[in-house]
Amino acid sequence: MAAARALRSCSWSARHLSCVHHIQMCSSVHVVKPKYTCLFGYSSFKFSHPHRLLRTTSTVNGQILQFKLSDIGEGITEVTIKEWYVKEGDTVSQFDSICEVQSDKASVTITSRYDGIIRKLYYGVDQIALVGKPLVDIETETLKGVDRTRDRTKLVNKDSEEDVVETPAVFHDEHTHQEIKGHKTLATPAVRRLAMENNIKLSEVVGTGKDSRILKEDILNYLAKQTGAILPPSPKSEIIPPLLKSETIQSIPVPVLKPKVFTGKDRTEPITGFAKTMVKTMSMAMKIPHLGYCDEVDLTQLVKLQKELKPIALARGIKLSFMPFFLKAASLGLLQFPILNASVDENCQNITYKASHNIGIAMDTEQGLIVPNVKDVQFRSVFEIAIELNRLQKLGSTNHLGTADVTGGTFTLSNIGSIGGTYAKPLILPLEVAIGALGAIKTVPRFNEKDEVIKTQIMNYSTVCG
Repeated sequence: MAAARALRSCSWSARHLSCVHHIQMCSSVHVVKPKYTCLFGYSSFKFSHPHRLLRTTSTVNGQILQFKLSDIGEGITEVTIKEWYVKEGDTVSQFDSICEVQSDKASVTITSRYDGIIRKLYYGVDQIALVGKPLVDIETETLKGVDRTRDRTKLVNKDSEEDVVETPAVFHDEHTHQEIKGHKTLATPAVRRLAMENNIKLSEVVGTGKDSRILKEDILNYLAKQTGAILPPSPKSEIIPPLLKSETIQSIPVPVLKPKVFTGKDRTEPITGFAKTMVKTMSMAMKIPHLGYCDEVDLTQLVKLQKELKPIALARGIKLSFMPFFLKAASLGLLQFPILNASVDENCQNITYKASHNIGIAMDTEQGLIVPNVKDVQFRSVFEIAIELNRLQKLGSTNHLGTADVTGGTFTLSNIGSIGGTYAKPLILPLEVAIGALGAIKTVPRFNEKDEVIKTQIMNYSTVCG
């Protein structure tokens, strides 16, 4: 019953060009007459007829190093490759982005430790990579031979200079859509899914959004250019056939329709990323004894207050919903009932009262259910909570939450009202002792102190304690 009193108290407190550098090797094309000899760092060659020779630089094979996947977080032994920013043959520098991986806690961008050329990728997209195992092979020191070779690329006979015709080398302005090395492709999860379903590489698509963000229209335009867009036929006016006589109708045979054959097949996919983590967490949560309590609270005054503060917050660039008020109210309740902001060890021998109110918010994303938390709610104002909440929601929608954002929670709220729910039986997250579920705010009639029927804003809530 302490949980109920706490919630009731809470309620009232209301993401080269390849940089494709086009390596515009402004090399020169030389026409050399037969009597001359050209040295390219090797023995001399004589030609019986004119040849066109290109000044090029040969590469000297360097040392190939295995770049291993390092530990990206405590307890993380494997990650899922979500996107490669390089391919075999690409040149990278230190701190260039190589790939994006996703653990069961957060998404991390892996950067290069070396300058060199990518020689091998050990995994494909959506494959599982193990911590401590090779991720890519990088050939280092390859570019050091360029200057030495260039010094040896000369014509021996000085008289030949008069017979040399220099022509600018032709280069093609291709692949200008590729991603600049070290820069992450900006796209929402929905756009990434659309690209994946149509086998489109995001690095080949030109983004027209802000900061070159790739939009859904960019994917559709790219697909239309590749396959040829076919516009749907314009609707035609419905043709009404003439009425038939009853004798004619009876003489028309009834067609025998063959039953449709269903050709669909079952599909099996691995459970990875946040979904895999949530399966483990919920399995552990089921081992905790649960006690539930449900009630309703009058939020009429809070609705008025939020309506008054919303334009003020908007003027400061803050999106103010009801959730910041609920988080602050929950924190005030936890001050009165610290037993709800605690954790119990596995053997139920000791209880730890948490000093900070790190209140988690359950979020439903395309990657699955995630629970980031707002740290130190007891020290934050409603506006400060709203700013932090907006940050977490933005990172969660783009799958860029950090490990610190999803760990260290002490109490959790789940907003089932966003899907129109009223009551629920949420599961307590391991290491916590309580969780609350907030229903939708509904306008309903209620009696006031004078037995008069008035319009009120009512919210149902559910509390579960372990």
